[in-house]
Amino acid sequence: MIVLTGATGQIGAVVLRSLLDRGEKVRVVVRDADRLPTDLRDQVDVVVGSHADRSVIDQALDGAEALFWLPPSNPTATSPYEAYVTASVPAADAVVRHSVPRVVTVSALGQQVQTYAGHVSASHAMDDLFASTGADLRVLAMPTFMDNLLRQRAAIGKGFVTGTLPADLRMPWVATRDIGAVAAEVLADHSWTGQQIVEVMGPEDLSYNDVAKVLSDVLGTPIRFVPGDRAADVETMISFGLSPAMAESAMAMDRAAERGINNAATRTPQNATPTTLREFAEKVLKPAVTQ
Repeated sequence: MIVLTGATGQIGAVVLRSLLDRGEKVRVVVRDADRLPTDLRDQVDVVVGSHADRSVIDQALDGAEALFWLPPSNPTATSPYEAYVTASVPAADAVVRHSVPRVVTVSALGQQVQTYAGHVSASHAMDDLFASTGADLRVLAMPTFMDNLLRQRAAIGKGFVTGTLPADLRMPWVATRDIGAVAAEVLADHSWTGQQIVEVMGPEDLSYNDVAKVLSDVLGTPIRFVPGDRAADVETMISFGLSPAMAESAMAMDRAAERGINNAATRTPQNATPTTLREFAEKVLKPAVTQ
C-alpha cells in the first residue's frame, strides 16, 4: 500500500493516476474526498482529514509500504519551519511507529548550499526529519515551477511577466506534471534502499528574458519582463492572507535564488525532464491566458 498526501494537487494528482495505471494499491489522505476525480474514487482507500493531524496520518500509515509526503499548505504559519517541519512531525512519528519502509518527499534544490533560503531551508529541514526516522528515503529536489506562471496570467494577458530576480539570470524550470511522473516512477519501484536526493531539473535553464521571449512566440504578442520589487511583493502577499513570516520567507527564497541556490546542481540525462517551457505555454498557459 502506497500512501499519498496532496493527492488532489498539481503534483499529487499526477502521482495518483500514474500509480493506479500501474496497478499499485493506493491510499490517499484528503480533506475532502469529493475533490478526487470521480473515475478514481472507487480505486483508492480514502482517509479523510489533514495529514498534519496525528490521528489521521497514524491511521493512514497503518500497513503502509511507502509514503509520498507533501506538507500541508499553511500560508499563515508563524515561520516556514512551522509549515514544513512542525507539520511533518506527526508523519515522521507515524513512519517510525508503523515501520514504514520507504518515504518520498517533495523538496527543493540546494541541499549542498549553506545559506538561509526561507521555504527552501525549511523543506531541507523537513527532509532531515524524515531521514532521522531511518526509513529508506528519496528526496525529490525541485527548481522553480513553470506552473507558477499561471499566477501571472492576468499580467501576461496585459503584455508582461514580472519577477524580482535579475532579467538575465538563468536557472532550471520544471513542469509539475514531470515532477509527478518522476515521483510515481520512484514510488512504483519497490527495489530501492538507502537515502538519496533525486534532482528533477527540467530540460533547460531559462532567465526571465528567455521566458518573455518564449511567451511572446507562443501567444503571438509581445511579452516583456518587468522587474518587481521585493518589499512591495511582501506587502502584496500579506494583503492576500499570508502571514508576515511566510511572506518574508518567500523573499528569502528569492534572494537565495539570486545567489545561485538553484544552480548548484548539474543537469544530466538522468535528472532532466521532458516538458519544455514552450510546450507548457502552448498546452497549459496559453489556454489560461486567452480564455
